[in-house]
Amino acid sequence: MSQQRLVDNQRGQRYGEVLAIFLNETGLQAHVYGTQLLNDCPQELWDGLVAEDIAKEMEAVLVKLNGPREWVLDGMGTKVAVVDPVMREFNGILMRRIATVDLGKEALVGSYIERYVNRGAVFFWDAGKPVFELVNPDGVVYVMQALCQGVDPNINLDTLATLGERLNMPDGWSYRTRVLEEELICDTSGEVATVLQDEFENSYTVVK
Repeated sequence: MSQQRLVDNQRGQRYGEVLAIFLNETGLQAHVYGTQLLNDCPQELWDGLVAEDIAKEMEAVLVKLNGPREWVLDGMGTKVAVVDPVMREFNGILMRRIATVDLGKEALVGSYIERYVNRGAVFFWDAGKPVFELVNPDGVVYVMQALCQGVDPNINLDTLATLGERLNMPDGWSYRTRVLEEELICDTSGEVATVLQDEFENSYTVVK
């Protein structure tokens, strides 16, 4: 059954996330709060976020401020409620808990390391639009889903074509740009998503 888009025209839409990391019986788990489809994460409010203060308030091991970010995909489909959609304000920015990431014993740091996100979502990239991909030595392809301006505020959709020249990728990895001949769909509504980030914290996902 083909997946239906519920939200379109997302490429370039700005958002931000707060990742609150807790310790449970299996190790570390990040709860992801995001502004997606709620607001565009106003910069003046984002600048007022203090990770240490949020961690203390939430009784978290630590908090990671993830963003600001922009979508590099075009549409979204089914969103399965994989976690209770708790609403919370951070310095006046309304966010919703949208996913969890099981980290085990690992910290939420490191580039080119696969993470597994329970997000229950379907992503779409349009035919005729460019996609930006990492390819590992085994031929596994990771498609960029969102760019990050938290590390380098000058990264934007126009600079992604040459991003590979700046990446310090592990041996055997490559970065490429291509224009899609047909629509690309990543359906993780019924399974855990495999994602990773580069050193600029741009996010990529495996499309099966």
